[in-house]
Amino acid sequence: MFLKITRSGPRQYLQLVEAFRDDAGKAKHRTLVTLGRLDQLTESLDSVISGLLKVTGRPDFLNAPLPAVEFESARALGNVWALNELWESLGFGELRRVFKKTRHSIDIEALIRVMVFNRLCDPESKLGVLRWLDTVAMPDVEVESITHQHLLRSMDALVDHQTEVDAVVANLLRPLIDQELSVVFYDMTTIRTEGTSDQEGDVRRFGMAKEGLIARQVMLGVVQTGDGLPIYHEVFAGNTAESPTLLPTLKTVLERFPSIRRVVLVADRGLLSLDNLEALSEIRLESGEPLEFVLAVPGRRYSEFAELLDTFQAQCVDAEQEIVAELPWRGLRLVVAHDPDVAKDAQALRRERIEALEAQAKAWVGKLDAQDAGVKARGKKLSDSGAKARLYHAVKEAHLANIIRVDLKNELFAYEIDPDALALAELMDGKLLLVTNTPDLSPQGVVDRYKSLADIERGFRVLKSEIEIGPVFHRLPSRIKAHAAICFIALILYRVMRQRLRSADAQLSPERALAELQKLQHHQIRINQAERPVTGISRLSETQDRVFAALRLKKPTQPQQLSLL
Repeated sequence: MFLKITRSGPRQYLQLVEAFRDDAGKAKHRTLVTLGRLDQLTESLDSVISGLLKVTGRPDFLNAPLPAVEFESARALGNVWALNELWESLGFGELRRVFKKTRHSIDIEALIRVMVFNRLCDPESKLGVLRWLDTVAMPDVEVESITHQHLLRSMDALVDHQTEVDAVVANLLRPLIDQELSVVFYDMTTIRTEGTSDQEGDVRRFGMAKEGLIARQVMLGVVQTGDGLPIYHEVFAGNTAESPTLLPTLKTVLERFPSIRRVVLVADRGLLSLDNLEALSEIRLESGEPLEFVLAVPGRRYSEFAELLDTFQAQCVDAEQEIVAELPWRGLRLVVAHDPDVAKDAQALRRERIEALEAQAKAWVGKLDAQDAGVKARGKKLSDSGAKARLYHAVKEAHLANIIRVDLKNELFAYEIDPDALALAELMDGKLLLVTNTPDLSPQGVVDRYKSLADIERGFRVLKSEIEIGPVFHRLPSRIKAHAAICFIALILYRVMRQRLRSADAQLSPERALAELQKLQHHQIRINQAERPVTGISRLSETQDRVFAALRLKKPTQPQQLSLL
């Protein structure tokens, strides 16, 4: 039987119709009852339907009471689901094998995964991780049993098996690295630490932070590819200089990635020394090819190149756009770039500062002379030693101590402007000096390679902002190293996400993509106080669907979808 709408003139009627076959086997329909005009059927139709349900022994859903629905939980799913899919697809799941044979009864890989995901989603302290776990639906992790001690023990296990972990990470990174020409960038940054206690083998040391302050800190060295993919990290004591770390770091990187046929090292100004240049020139890859490098000359060494740049400087006088030239130096290539706009701004700023300091110094000289002549003036009396100290401090603050020389040995207040130092500073304004042994890169290509270091440095900003590597509250050296390793793995996931989003032209940063996916939630409800709750996930939005597609990750599915819109 079925319902059929028939028309008679302008009116429509609802009929109950039966299908049957006649004696000849031909299919036919017959009307059992006309239920009435369609526009007039209201409560009467409900009564008919209820009666039919009652006669057939089926539940009367029209008159049944509404179910009692209890919404028990709603947890973020999309962001941790995506990270979990990325974790497995890249090969981090191999860490289970590393920790399977350990004496630990807890799931070390799962706990490390939890802490890595937390750095990307909502970076917290290790106690904060537990609070965060109450808000997310972590795939394949029994979060209820996790304690703070479990997290700390997993960090200890990470350091205890660092060699095996490094091998897993190196193995999954190899397919992502250009084997033909791998441009690698090396840089160090300071990570602030907290705490005043001293530990055996402590890596927390007082040193000059990037902000220009003396702070207790550790140093973090990171090697990244030209695409911004981090491939190696190491924690050093907080008072470690950059230069001595370069060669041991490179040696380790080349051991981990022996299949790379060509390497071009790009590093910033703090790593250029004659010792480094000699040692770098002797390094050979597994293939026998030499290590190539592009190193920036630090400003303190610019005076060594003044005579060499005399000829080039003539081209810079009337330049209106950046010019690049190449000069031989110590058997290597010296590539020089001059930006006239940068030079003009630097010179104007320096002259403004010098004029201001000279005006202040002349005012102090006038006051001292007046005092010596017996002229009384308002305010505190000025001494020669006080004037010298104040000018010296002001000159240091303006970074002009090599140009404005305060005579600290003279009993009287005296200073002079060094014309040679001023001329050298103006000669080097707007210039970038690069030393390289690359045989085939053009001078402009060398400059471009170095300037891409700026993008690589964003990796450090990600570590300090989105991932929040510092300040570090751990005091034990092993825990500090474990924390750095967790943040390093998080940076790998971040950079892979960034590459995929860029290649798909998704117009989203990794943090925005994760924020969008966070809205995709796992829900748990209980109907009519049933023994077992019903679970499901909210419907994917169009944007979330695009994010999963851009990241090339499988979307979450469940047999029971709850429509909660």
